[in-house]
Amino acid sequence: MYVKPKKKLGQHFLTSEKIAQQIAESIDFPVEEGKKAGCIEIGPGTGILTKFLMQDSRLDLSVIEIDNESVEFLVATYPSLMIEKRIVEGDFLRLDLRKQFPGGFPIVCGNFPYNISSQIFFRILEYKDEVRQVVCMIQREVAQRITNHEGTKEYGILSVFLQAYYDIEYLFGVDETVFNPPPKVKSAVIRLKRNNVKQLDCDEKLFRTIVKMSFNQRRKMLRNSLSQYLTGSADEERFLTMRPEQLSVADFVALTKSISANSNAATSA
Repeated sequence: MYVKPKKKLGQHFLTSEKIAQQIAESIDFPVEEGKKAGCIEIGPGTGILTKFLMQDSRLDLSVIEIDNESVEFLVATYPSLMIEKRIVEGDFLRLDLRKQFPGGFPIVCGNFPYNISSQIFFRILEYKDEVRQVVCMIQREVAQRITNHEGTKEYGILSVFLQAYYDIEYLFGVDETVFNPPPKVKSAVIRLKRNNVKQLDCDEKLFRTIVKMSFNQRRKMLRNSLSQYLTGSADEERFLTMRPEQLSVADFVALTKSISANSNAATSA
């Protein structure tokens, strides 16, 4: 059975078993002997990575696939997944993962569709208390954006949000020739490991607003882009002439904390 890659779904099927095995072997998740960890593969397509994930005795694998043709292929190729109801046909961005996987899903893996990879990461952030590790292949430009830190041109909103809760590693690059059809961009594999931050030391909703507003006007100094939020306090002074790519996650937390505290003080005065 042949599965035709669909442009509207951003499908570029990996054809290299060597790369697929490398991705599977990059999962570095501690599991107690005799137990398994829930693992979700997003967009398995023709199942080249699925095969190696199934061989990992630590993993309790389920796959989420939106393409009906790919689902039919996976059912025929991996009947055990079908029998155990481990093939979920649906949109990862819309599924209620807690309801769908009540046994837990600490690991997320896959060759993410490049046209929605950022949306996938924002969705993962909604489940950051459940998702402990992510190993995925994405567009190299996005990988650099996520892994780079302050002071680089790639650093942005997604960098800050993910680095606030995950330790992120750029593992290796992947050439476009090992896909069908070949994408017009280079790819890369990264690994995210959940850090020990259960909750940021600030108002997290305000933190997200401050980060987004800063980078939406990234060429402006913060005294201009955040003028409606700044309170004029001494704590904020060191950030006024900075641009968002100069601030670390800790800096954004400190700035948010200062704005929140001084706004509350002004309101109650």
